[in-house]
Amino acid sequence: MRLRVTAVAVVIAGLAGLLASQVQAQADGAKPADGAKLYTVVDGNKVDANTLKGWRTWRAMACERCHGANQEGMVGPSLIDSLKVLSKDQFKDTVLNGRVDKGMPNFGGSEQVTQNIDNLYAYLKGRSDGAIKPGRVESMEK
Repeated sequence: MRLRVTAVAVVIAGLAGLLASQVQAQADGAKPADGAKLYTVVDGNKVDANTLKGWRTWRAMACERCHGANQEGMVGPSLIDSLKVLSKDQFKDTVLNGRVDKGMPNFGGSEQVTQNIDNLYAYLKGRSDGAIKPGRVESMEK
């Protein structure tokens, strides 16, 4: 019985730590290794100019046809879940080179995608972190 109580306490402490780190990530915008903010969001749908470019790239490439309007998956996987485990380099490789065997076309020939791949990653990472709400986003500078 004592072992169960200890195991439950350890699990609760771990979950509390995980929750605290997620709350901090949402407040700061996930920060890459260089310490710069990956994205900035206010009120869940007002974002910085680069993140807005990422959202526009998402819309222009019609990614929702496979990944769903809210990035929660359809024919393609949930990007909410995928961006929790994929590194930025893995994300870029997947988008630019595709995964044809799994139905993901390559977007390396799209100038809009290649010029905005970091912005697209920032937008989707913000969605995955729960900092950016589903749906339309707008400039935080309005």
